[in-house]
Amino acid sequence: MKLLLTILSAVALLVTAAPAMAYGNPGGPHGDGFQYGRTVGVQLENSSIVLSGTGLGGGKGDGYRIKRPCWYEPGKSAQDMLKTQEELRAWWFHTHHNGTEEQFQAFLKQFKDRVGQDGRWWSPAYNSADPNGMSCWSNLEGAVWVPQGQTPQGGITADELLQIARAALTVPEPQVQLSPDAKSYVNLPTWVWLNGNAPATRSVTATLPGVMSATVTATLKGITIDPGTTADRAEVKENCGASGRPYVKGGPFTCGVRYLRASLDQPRKVYALTVTTNWPVTANANLGVVPFVYDPVQATATRDVPVGEVQTTVR
Repeated sequence: MKLLLTILSAVALLVTAAPAMAYGNPGGPHGDGFQYGRTVGVQLENSSIVLSGTGLGGGKGDGYRIKRPCWYEPGKSAQDMLKTQEELRAWWFHTHHNGTEEQFQAFLKQFKDRVGQDGRWWSPAYNSADPNGMSCWSNLEGAVWVPQGQTPQGGITADELLQIARAALTVPEPQVQLSPDAKSYVNLPTWVWLNGNAPATRSVTATLPGVMSATVTATLKGITIDPGTTADRAEVKENCGASGRPYVKGGPFTCGVRYLRASLDQPRKVYALTVTTNWPVTANANLGVVPFVYDPVQATATRDVPVGEVQTTVR
């Protein structure tokens, strides 16, 4: 097991022993995907990856998890890394109470030796939304020198960048419209559609600046309707297109529910009609990799539908 010293104060600071002992920048960069209630898609720590797009926040994710919760990212040049470690001189002596100037210079030598060489230092990052993220990260080296044009074992790949974008993707919760809206009646068509203000596509791009980017896009392709009861009590029509069929006077009834029995004998005297939106996910194809096949993202909403009997008077 690699030697790891984790210092917890206002921030976490990583120190490892091999192949290079390096001090990270306290309060270093991080990137957020989304947080919806208690569901977190991705929260990047010590990462340079930038997340952007219409699919961040304001919606609901489906709990997709990145396959590997930690990785190495290309970081500083040899000269910049040396400068960073020199600037952390005070912190080094703070953590080495009996340290000497000779020991500090010996610590810096591993970085001075790389100046002038073609390559970069790669540093570890992780997804803190994953319960295994921190332990995975703690087993990585604090810094790995990588010659130009090479990728270290455990270095982030194009596939993994796509996974990060996918984990951050959210879709809006459906805003269900009904006609009739307040109450329906036996054998009367109840039309179902979605509020037309919601966007039909959502995308997230994960970018490793100067290296590569990956985009996933979810497109609303259809809805499914659960009438909240059995087939002998409700007839469902699901020729709905992407987002249902708004009510049109005299128009054909192709999307919605025709309830065949009243709801008075149901719990709370209503049917709980549930609409599920289906968002197939595609990935950009310019990374030179075969993208993962992603399951569609789904979101649901439920509306109470009281159904009464039509009252008639016979004379």
